[in-house]
Parts: sequence; C-alpha cells; structure tokens
Amino acid sequence: MQWETVIGLEIHAQLATNSKIFSGASIAFGAEPNTQACNVDLGMPGVLPVLNEEVVRMAVKFGAAIGAELGQRSVFARKNYFYPDLPKGYQISQFELPIVGLGEVDIVLDDGSVKPIGVTRAHLEEDAGKSLHEDFHGMTGIDLNRAGTPLLEIVSEPDMRSAKEAVAYAKVVHQIVQYIGICDGNMQEGSFRVDANVSVRPKGQKEFGTRAELKNINSFRFIEKAINIEVERQIDVIEAGGKVVQETRLYDADRDETRSMRSKEEANDYRYFPDPDLLPVEFDDAFVAAVTADMPELPEAKCKRFSEQYGFGAKDAVALIASRELADYFEAVAKSSGDAKLSANWVMGDLSGALNRDGKSITESPLAAEMLGGLIQRILDNTISGKIAKQVFEAMWNGEGSVDEIIEAKGLKQITDSGAIEQIVDEVIAANPQQVENYRSAEEQKRGKMLGFFVGQVMKASNGKANPQQVNELLKQKL
Repeated sequence: MQWETVIGLEIHAQLATNSKIFSGASIAFGAEPNTQACNVDLGMPGVLPVLNEEVVRMAVKFGAAIGAELGQRSVFARKNYFYPDLPKGYQISQFELPIVGLGEVDIVLDDGSVKPIGVTRAHLEEDAGKSLHEDFHGMTGIDLNRAGTPLLEIVSEPDMRSAKEAVAYAKVVHQIVQYIGICDGNMQEGSFRVDANVSVRPKGQKEFGTRAELKNINSFRFIEKAINIEVERQIDVIEAGGKVVQETRLYDADRDETRSMRSKEEANDYRYFPDPDLLPVEFDDAFVAAVTADMPELPEAKCKRFSEQYGFGAKDAVALIASRELADYFEAVAKSSGDAKLSANWVMGDLSGALNRDGKSITESPLAAEMLGGLIQRILDNTISGKIAKQVFEAMWNGEGSVDEIIEAKGLKQITDSGAIEQIVDEVIAANPQQVENYRSAEEQKRGKMLGFFVGQVMKASNGKANPQQVNELLKQKL
C-alpha cells in the first residue's frame, strides 16, 4: 500500500522583548536558576498580571508579514493543567479569539515550484518553567526563569506532505520572524522551537489518520529526521495490524527514535476559560498602521529585488537574503565596490568560509562591509590580482590593517608594466623549449589547457604579482 504523510507544525517563537509578557522580570538568557522569576511569574496570591504592550505590537507585525487576518479584539484564556514547572496550575494563552488569524506562507519546492502553506492562527502565550533531570541524584530540579517568557505560537494548517516541506516552511517562518525583529531565532537557546503533528493515511484517502505530536525539536536537521522516523514507525504499526495512538512523543537524537511521553490531550481537557485578571485586547486600524509603518523589506520581496536589480539567479538571491544582516552586509559591499556580482562572490565565498571556520555570525565579522568593498576595488583597478586578494583578505581578517596598508607593507602591488611582464614571459619561454614546441604543434582546442603551464610559470616567477590578463595576452602573442 502507498502512504501519504500529513504534517502540521506548531512553532513557538520567543518574542524579543526586554521583559516578560505579564511582569517586569528579565528574559535574558543564561541567568542562574530561579533568579528571573518574580511573584507574578510564580503565581503568588495577591498579584495580578499586566500585559506587555510590546508583545501585541510584535504579534501584529507578524500577522502583517504573512498577510493574515488580525483579531482587533483578542482574549487571554487560562489553559489548565498540572506540571511541576507550572506553579500557577495554568498557563495564560489565547484560545477562541487569537491575535492573528488565517494567513499564508509560501515555500519553494525542490523543483522550483511554489507551494502555499496555510497558517491557521498565531496566538500570544506565556512560557512555562523548565524541568532539569541531570545532576539531581534521581530527583528533578525546577528552574522558573522561563516562566512568563512571551511566546507567539504559530500554528499551520496540515498542508505539508513531506519532512522536506516541513523544514522549508519552518525555515521561512524562522527567516520572517528574524527579518521583522520579533525573535532572534536562536534554536540552541530555545528561542525558536518546533512541535510537529504527524500522521499517515493511504494515498487517495480524504480523512486524516491519527496524529502524534513530536515536541520541542530544536534544529532543522532534527525536524526532518524526527518526522521521517515517526512516519516509518506509524506505517510499521498499521501494516502490522496495530493502531496509531494519539499521543505526544519525544524525539531522541542520540538514539534516532521517537518515544512516547504522554497521551495527547484535546482542547476540552485543558478547561479553557477567559482569564478574569486580564481585559480583552482591542486595537484599531490606526494602531496597525503605526506598528507596520517601519516594517522592513520582507525576504520574498528582497529576493525578487536582488534578482531584478543585480541580475542574480534564484539560487544566488536566496542565499544572499538568508538573513537580513547578510543581505544588508552584501548591499553595503556592493555599494562600496561598485560591482555587485564580484561582491556576491566574495561574500558567499571567502567571507562565508572564514565566518564558518571561526564560528562567527555575519554581525561578528572582523571585516566591515566597507573594508571588503575596498579590497574588491583594488581587484577592479588592477592594483592586485584575485589570487593576491585572498592573501590580503586573510591579513585584513587577522587585523593587520586596511587593504592599502597591507598591500604596501607586504609589497603585493600587481605588476602592470607591460615591459616588465614581457621580460618574465620571454624568460619562461626560453627556459621551456620542449613545452613551446609541444604547444606550437598542438591542435587549437588543446592549446588552452597547455597555455596554463606557461601562465603558472610566469605567475610563479613574478611571485603572483603579474597581471593575469596581460600575461595571457603576451603569451598567446609570443607562442
């Protein structure tokens, strides 16, 4: 039997506020356990939550970015359940009236086609604390620093039909929340967490199968692996005559398996009701206009502009807009150098390689965009060759000075004097009579590869300083 996979994602994006959603406590990452949870976060008697207006602004920004309906009247509800890291016994979330309604996100498939993925809703809620199981001699430690941290839970329609599509969707959402500045997207720190609802059904069947929810997956690679493992498990269960149970499962990356955590609850199990301590949230069109007035250029629009303005293919444009910071850096380099194509090659080539090697992000680059632009200018005006530029780049990366200072200090200026280059060419030709004879007797189509030997010898004799274009022209004349 042929099976079809059905996937929906619930993404929890931690909002980049300075304080929590209902209190003034800090949300800074890495604090000592239980030092950033105040009486409101702990649910102490006699305290009341106060909504952080900034979370509303951020949610509206996201809704606008995906063209979603905005709930100009939304309500906070209590989601009741018991868990050790939830001291109040309930989580404040949104249920019937979320702040963001139906929207859509486009993903690009492997064949280049575009597929829209529906977004059911995006609602505001507070995070719970964290249970720690290591180093407590068989007991569990509770860290409530995260309690009350503001989250935007983005719930998709079950529109994805493969793990690759799910990853593509998660990456687009990840890119959008970073572009509009509402989430730092740091998956290692838990700022962007993904739950995947996965089911299978016979191909052609309209009804959905029974789903399992895979909780808190914290990397794109693990999203794909977890879904594929779970799909295999469900198919094996059904084909062996069993039934898939609706449950919450955990993906174990070390064992590359999913395992059961608990039975999956329905909405009515949580006994949602409007939170009596919080008023409904209401805003008008003027508020939306004010919030969205400073919206940046979004990834899809930027990708289209890069293709049209700079003549890039889709692949190059997508790579350059991977993050807002990378796109801004590239444009600054292109403006400084005056050559977009060469700037793109350096940004995606040598610069990206050096950043990866040293474990740095684009915002931590030792080279300002103007410095890299200056290096490219020296290639364009023939001060240095592309090969010598790589040496200069490394020196600049290591903090040895500006491009001109390094060229001067290391004596790397390119030789463009035709007389000096001609003398070296003559010496190379005289020193290699057999290769000259082979070249002259060879067929025209073979000469191109053979010319490379002579170019290499000239460049070696000039310590890489001879202008390659002049070397090629002189060699062809003299050979």
